[in-house]
Amino acid sequence: MSTDAILTNAPRAGAARAPASRPISFRTVPTAFLIVYSLLLALAVGLGSTYFILKGDPPFGSLTLGPWKAWPALGSTSADPYMRAILARRGDVPLAIGEGLGFTATTDSDGRALDSACTYRVGADTPAARLWTFSVYDQNGRLLQTELGRNSFTSAEVLRDGQGRFTITLSRSLQDGNWLQLPPSGGFSMALRLYDTPGAAGTGLTESSFPVIERVECGS
Repeated sequence: MSTDAILTNAPRAGAARAPASRPISFRTVPTAFLIVYSLLLALAVGLGSTYFILKGDPPFGSLTLGPWKAWPALGSTSADPYMRAILARRGDVPLAIGEGLGFTATTDSDGRALDSACTYRVGADTPAARLWTFSVYDQNGRLLQTELGRNSFTSAEVLRDGQGRFTITLSRSLQDGNWLQLPPSGGFSMALRLYDTPGAAGTGLTESSFPVIERVECGS
């Protein structure tokens, strides 16, 4: 009788020790909230990527020759929407295909970023063109403002040697010959515009025909 009591009570004791199961509950997220969240996320990503692209250079159609870079289609009717949007934001008027081609440089010929604390020599030749201009811009893309009021040279006024070659020096301190003054600090960029050139469409141009940008020294 004692044995039967033990066997009979054993399952009840086990059941008493087993933890009670709790029902699992799920939170349902409204479909409308998910739709609004997805739309806001897509809008933020789209606006952010657009701002990043418009702040820089056109992402497609570039022509790179050493430190010099150009976008031959920038002034043509075939310019893509990114090019047109960037031009509209900057307020620039690019050269048309029949007028010429504009190049910019933000590094020297060794790939180092241009720094106004350094001295540079630019030369000694350019591609064939009826006229060219060389200008210096500040880090915000505006024409450089200097004490002497000069921020550019043209092919008609630059001083040349007996072989028709030239050297333009850029530095903060006064230099002999063709000299453009740089600001006390900060980065800058150079622009070379070729007018009425056979390479206006970007064809037939080689790196060897473009001016070399040589960094001479820094901190002087």
